[in-house]
Amino acid sequence: MRMSMCLALFLATAPLAAVDVTLDGDWNVDLSARPDTPYIRPMTLALHADGSVSGRFYDSEIEAGRWTRDRGRLCASFRTSDGVGPYHTAVCANGADATGQTWAEHRNVLFNWKATRARRAP
Repeated sequence: MRMSMCLALFLATAPLAAVDVTLDGDWNVDLSARPDTPYIRPMTLALHADGSVSGRFYDSEIEAGRWTRDRGRLCASFRTSDGVGPYHTAVCANGADATGQTWAEHRNVLFNWKATRARRAP
């Protein structure tokens, strides 16, 4: 068997546990309306054993949040505020990345977004 075929067979049958799927930690969220104009905002999430979520998103403290691992996915929902009104956010781990959406109720805007892990300083 050729080396490339062996590698393909290994990758197809290898367990996915090699990818650490968690939402805990620091993220860079791209809220841009167009792919060629990135608009990156920080998000820090802490998932607690009681099912609650704490942290910050878009420079606002998470006021209330819950997380669950169900149907093969790890997801969290939480609420923040800009001092004028609430922002409702849902996020799910997607391998090493995360995808989510944020509804700015008082602004009548829904943002679909993708997040990548923030790089740690050496």
